Amino acid sequence: MIIKTKHFTLRPYRKSDLESIARHINDRAISRNTLSIPYPYSLKDAKEWYRKMRNAARRKKRDRFDFGIDIGGEIVGGIGIFEISGHKGEIGYWLSRKHWGKGIMTGVVKELTKYGFDQLGLRRIYACVFPHNKASMRVLEKAGYKFEGILRKNVKLRGKLIDEYLFAKVR
Repeated sequence: MIIKTKHFTLRPYRKSDLESIARHINDRAISRNTLSIPYPYSLKDAKEWYRKMRNAARRKKRDRFDFGIDIGGEIVGGIGIFEISGHKGEIGYWLSRKHWGKGIMTGVVKELTKYGFDQLGLRRIYACVFPHNKASMRVLEKAGYKFEGILRKNVKLRGKLIDEYLFAKVR
């Protein structure tokens, strides 16, 4: 599945994207705002992640769908719907710092949400955001997600239990 817009393309990852992924994701701020992206992030990390994604994509019953954010022929971010169970799934994303503040991620979230509802038949798509990640909260709000509450001490990040803010969009 490929989703093309005026400003970006959402497409499946290719092995040839790994150097671009490693270069753009290797940012302390990106790692700080996600649960599973390490810093520093190496080409070896990208290769391991790619292997896991390819294996997940080959399963008969998929519980995740991942897309690269392609701008100008280069992967500069990623987005996916995962933890798909019945009528709901979680959305997660990252974007290279050089593309922050341009409205790109809001458009990306809108497109993937539409895909989740229209193509995957989901009725609820949600996202969990760390309290310090105000920009991601704003992206979700601009994409039509509603704040539902705070999940107290919901995840462990670098050895510390932290809250998560829950946002969701339902159909």
